[in-house]
Amino acid sequence: MKSMKNLPISSLIGCFLSLFVLTTHAQPKEEWKTMKGDISFFLANDLGRNGYYDQKPIAELMGTMAEIVGPECVVAAGDVHHFNGVASTADPLWTTNYENVYSHPELMIDWFPILGNHEYRGNTQAVIDYSSVSRRWMMQSRYYSKVYSHHGTTLRIVFVDTTPLIDKYRKDNGTYPDAESQDMEKQLAWLDSTLSVADEDWIVVVGHHPIYADTPKDSNERYDMQKRLMPVLQKYNNVALYACGHIHNFQHIQMPGDKITYVVNSSASLARKVKPTEGTVFCSPEPGFSVVTATKSQLSLYMIDKNGAILHSVIMQPRM
Repeated sequence: MKSMKNLPISSLIGCFLSLFVLTTHAQPKEEWKTMKGDISFFLANDLGRNGYYDQKPIAELMGTMAEIVGPECVVAAGDVHHFNGVASTADPLWTTNYENVYSHPELMIDWFPILGNHEYRGNTQAVIDYSSVSRRWMMQSRYYSKVYSHHGTTLRIVFVDTTPLIDKYRKDNGTYPDAESQDMEKQLAWLDSTLSVADEDWIVVVGHHPIYADTPKDSNERYDMQKRLMPVLQKYNNVALYACGHIHNFQHIQMPGDKITYVVNSSASLARKVKPTEGTVFCSPEPGFSVVTATKSQLSLYMIDKNGAILHSVIMQPRM
């Protein structure tokens, strides 16, 4: 075997570059091990770009990370299909936006989706009905909840349908034909009833639209969410986290006097700029996804960029 001192300089440079690449790729995987908990899931949204921009590399990263973290499921927080939703359960977008992109074996787990505003541009019922086509697409209705219980830790994820809660979409029948027909009072009553009896260690509510966020979008979107959804979330003092998408960047917001942690999850494809706003703890314009893990004593959300690095950790403790 040749000694290093007898190798030409070009080979030495190649060796050091290879070592650097291996080291930089190995480091995130060591970090990933710290994210394991009794219960964990991936949070991804604003996905549908037919694999373009950063969607396919992020999808592959999710699969590789799942080998280590072992998520129970993937929560798809809306806008799986840009730009006009899907026409039916046989729409080719199911293949190009979803099946062929999230094809890693470790992502053949349950996916729990909600509708985003882009789904409301198309056939929203077809998004629900796709559950009868794909084994992993687990959308039982427009709003629903799922409870996990492992190793003495319990976690409830509550999925809400936010587009019909916003007047902007309800009034635009031409663009969002299914929004006005949804009974928002019925959904809010269901949410109230669900939260009134929810006694799990951790309750996470997931919607597509933010309650608080830095965003160039119409401010009335947030005002409608604050007026309609937020009072129900705060009523029983048991919701630890409200997580959403829609804005295409990472934001962690903690409002004074509000015990709920608000997180905007970045786009898993095309991300956008962001700046701090009232209550901002952290923000980043990087694309990516989040990992949520729970133990009896701690609920954690990790914001992951497209290279697999942990950009920011949101750590929540049980309320006394």
